[in-house]
Amino acid sequence: MKKIIFFGSEGYIGSHLVEFLKSKNYQISGYDIYEKSKSKALHTYKKIDISNIKDIENIDFDVDYVYYFSGITGTNVSLYNFSQFIDVNEKGLLNLLTTIKNKKVFPKLVFPSTRLVYKGVKNMPLKEEAEKEFKTIYALNKFHNENSLKMFKEYYNIPYTIFRICVPYGNTLSSDYSYGTIGFFLSQAKMNKAITLYGNGALKRTFTFVGDLCTQIVKASELSISNGEVYNIAGETYSLLEVASIIAEKFNVKVAHIEWPPVALALESGDTIFDASKIDTILDNTSNTSLTDWINN
Repeated sequence: MKKIIFFGSEGYIGSHLVEFLKSKNYQISGYDIYEKSKSKALHTYKKIDISNIKDIENIDFDVDYVYYFSGITGTNVSLYNFSQFIDVNEKGLLNLLTTIKNKKVFPKLVFPSTRLVYKGVKNMPLKEEAEKEFKTIYALNKFHNENSLKMFKEYYNIPYTIFRICVPYGNTLSSDYSYGTIGFFLSQAKMNKAITLYGNGALKRTFTFVGDLCTQIVKASELSISNGEVYNIAGETYSLLEVASIIAEKFNVKVAHIEWPPVALALESGDTIFDASKIDTILDNTSNTSLTDWINN
């Protein structure tokens, strides 16, 4: 049985990955900021402060994989709380990499990055090497971490795979759903409220069902060819208006267009459409779930 250490086991993507990995017969030790875990799929669980290297040094890293899904998220809030974002998101990963280097063990690190590292281009699918732009401290955190992983691989031969995620959706763990863009749209519709969109809603995103997301991350990470690589996660591309309209029709509510708040408009990256041909070349059936079917069912 292969072993995994999972940082961020209680988060949205983390909790889904833990359940998926358990179904593949991995033994998983989870770590997060909470006193107790809600998951029954973990072999062990412990509360941890990833910004404190002493907490990390006590962990046995003689495992096959380390999934590093810890961290804090946010857009404009990262500009005000930059110290916390740097301590948790960047210092945490450097603490981990330093500890692994010092212990002279070589588990493969699996790391989630974000669409927000890209400079959006209207109606243009973005490959992994596309132009970058950073409008938040959070986006910078992710890109700095991508480069830290690259450095530690070059200097100390620590393997890794990075996955850039656009917009995940869905919930395979419970009937509750309250995550991200689609979660916001659904919560408004279920309360019989109009779904609100900034501007004309023409901005496009790549949407990925969380089950497909887990499949891509786990399967690609298992392949030796993925060592040192960055992959866009595959999915389906829709405009925000298209998604809002599908949900609005399902729940018989309206779509309301409102003006952009100045800060939100300044932070907006434009269309972020993923070209996922790179991950498609190493995996079959990367995206099996239709967003339209999922909403209507």
